[in-house]
Amino acid sequence: GTVDLEAIVTLMHDEPLVQRRRFTVDEYHRMAKAGVLREDDRVELLDGEVVVMSPIGRSHAACVKRLLRFLDRRVGDRAIVSVQDPVELDERSEPQPDVALLRPRDDFYESVAPRPEDVLLAVEVGDSSVRFDRGVKAPLYARAGIRELWLVDLPASEVSVCRRPGDDGYGDVTVKRRGDTLTSEALPEVSVRVDEILGAPDPT
Repeated sequence: GTVDLEAIVTLMHDEPLVQRRRFTVDEYHRMAKAGVLREDDRVELLDGEVVVMSPIGRSHAACVKRLLRFLDRRVGDRAIVSVQDPVELDERSEPQPDVALLRPRDDFYESVAPRPEDVLLAVEVGDSSVRFDRGVKAPLYARAGIRELWLVDLPASEVSVCRRPGDDGYGDVTVKRRGDTLTSEALPEVSVRVDEILGAPDPT
């Protein structure tokens, strides 16, 4: 039979008598090769723990598609636009940002996973996962030195632009709303309007 990964992870988090086992990125990859993790499992390794990712709803998926469309048009050859692909932050964390702009490489990172110094911009789109993205993933990105993070909050129709990473989180966080424009610090010529990311407002 198949492994109910979500049930296992839930048990690890909820059962106080279970000693939680933290994994390295290498162990995480070996679990995948051994079939413990399946190719279609939606999981990330965050601070040594295998975390089941939230299901992707229609609003989330549409927002990622819009970001891909506008960023790909404006970046050109200056960066690689990566979508929901892993970034190896350190030996115990390998999240999959919804969108990332990566330094160009001829092999498109086939031979090595992107590291923090390769990430020009990371974007996380949150619908049901907003609190998790803000409270768990953002601090991990900051500690790893990801220079800029955009947190798209779909329910609030706003984007937090996070810069100046450090051990205590991002030192500079600016909230952008409809009518505002986002500009990448690493690629100043790349700008996107908040409305382009969020799409047309809900008439209701």
